[in-house]
Amino acid sequence: MKTEPTVLSAGVAESPDPRAAARADTHMMRLLLVGIFLLMVVYALYFARAFFMPVILAFLLALTLTPIVRLLRRHGIPELVSATLLVVLSICVFASAGYLLSGPIIDIINNTSSIGQQLTERLAQLRRPFERIMQISHQIEQLTETSQEPGIQKVAVAQSGVLSSAASNLLSAGTSLTIIFVLSLFLLASGTMFYEKIIQSFASLSEKKRALRVIYDVEREISHYLLTVTLINAGLGTVIALGLWALGVPNPSVWGVAAALFNFLPYIGALITILLVTIMALISFDTISYALLAPAFVLLCDIIEGQFVTPTVVGRRLEINAVAILIALAFWSWLWGFVGALMAVPLLVVIKAFCDHFDGLSHVGNFLAAQHTAVVDEDEMADAESTKG
Repeated sequence: MKTEPTVLSAGVAESPDPRAAARADTHMMRLLLVGIFLLMVVYALYFARAFFMPVILAFLLALTLTPIVRLLRRHGIPELVSATLLVVLSICVFASAGYLLSGPIIDIINNTSSIGQQLTERLAQLRRPFERIMQISHQIEQLTETSQEPGIQKVAVAQSGVLSSAASNLLSAGTSLTIIFVLSLFLLASGTMFYEKIIQSFASLSEKKRALRVIYDVEREISHYLLTVTLINAGLGTVIALGLWALGVPNPSVWGVAAALFNFLPYIGALITILLVTIMALISFDTISYALLAPAFVLLCDIIEGQFVTPTVVGRRLEINAVAILIALAFWSWLWGFVGALMAVPLLVVIKAFCDHFDGLSHVGNFLAAQHTAVVDEDEMADAESTKG
């Protein structure tokens, strides 16, 4: 008689809670839907990159120039006038830079074979330990080629339509640039129209005020970051160009622009710039010791900019951890190539700024934040330490 309640209580304890099972199923279904949605977004971004790339670049350019438009508006200049002047100035800067750098860049491309030959000759003493390995590899390659069946012939197919392909790529690039500048002009000239449309979608006054505060905070942080980083990179490129000119490196303006452009790629961009400058210095100077002064100067400038200038000017609120940056660079370079790699970090900053202002996305912003800016609750740290112990 005493065992029956025990059996009944055990049966009740072991029976699953239908509400908990329903919540688990709902959570799993939500995760599956989010995963499917993310895959569809990646699919759309990849196959519709001709549309999304110029549109996103236009938004980033508009956010970069927004602080200047707001500053000019405080001084009585209408947004349409200031936006038009800034976009026209941007077009002139890009066109002038492209025209002035086209000659040196074409010369470097045409002399690629001679540059490679000169670099090989300069590094001949460093290649001697590897010459034996190269000879063995060449012999294996010859044996592989001679072992092929005599009836099989190698056929080289010449690519046709090179000029038409180049013309198509040039037309596509021109169309994308037109979309970027025209769309950024309309975004800058529209002022607060889009913000008003967003605010009108909320019902209560408190929600309107909160949405307006979040929108302005996010826009201010992102635009400040983009404009500041762009100016810092331009200053870095100018300093590197002047320093390389003083050292006698050929085409210092090309390497200055490359340094400013590659600096939008954290870690990787500085290495690419140092490698390119090292190659040009080795084939331009007689002694290796003097040639190494150029990459050493570039490395010094990158260290000063990365460790002192940018953290001091930009601040640490929008800093991103290195793992997230490298993953974003790999993803966007696979998705959109070099242009996607340049947009990777600005897009990460945009995502982090939005996530920091919404409670439901705060964990994403915390994951993207640098280690010294990530906020961790003290109770969670104590629980983690006790668990570890």
